[in-house]
Amino acid sequence: MAKEKHSDVRQRPLIGVSVIVRRNGRVLVGKRRGAHGEGTWQFPGGHLEFGETIEACARREVLEETGLVIDRIRFGPYTNDIFTDEKKHYVTLFVLVDSPDGEPELREPEKCDTWQWIGWSDLPEPYFLPMKNLIAQGFDPFSG
Repeated sequence: MAKEKHSDVRQRPLIGVSVIVRRNGRVLVGKRRGAHGEGTWQFPGGHLEFGETIEACARREVLEETGLVIDRIRFGPYTNDIFTDEKKHYVTLFVLVDSPDGEPELREPEKCDTWQWIGWSDLPEPYFLPMKNLIAQGFDPFSG
């Protein structure tokens, strides 16, 4: 039996955690800046760090990026996101959370232009690739 050739470790997919923060029938989205996907809309999130739980990553990223405290963390779907031009590959894990109070602060202005609460059917475009792939799945964070 022939051995399968594995790609170089540096070419393996990374894990992203994307946090769908919900409040009053709306979700929190930000406009990317200074990184791949600049000018596209995204949810708060980032890389899963070595040894970190998905829940801890979601809490950390939302707090770092927006200053919001989240609760009721629930696992959602995932997407397989291949950024062809940038030669990047991510598996993005989506989590659903609630943020009962407070307003998002722009804590990383070099990475995000603005945070806005938007209705799911009114999400602004263009979408960051993981968001685009999630929407293509027909996902609705308010159903079920």
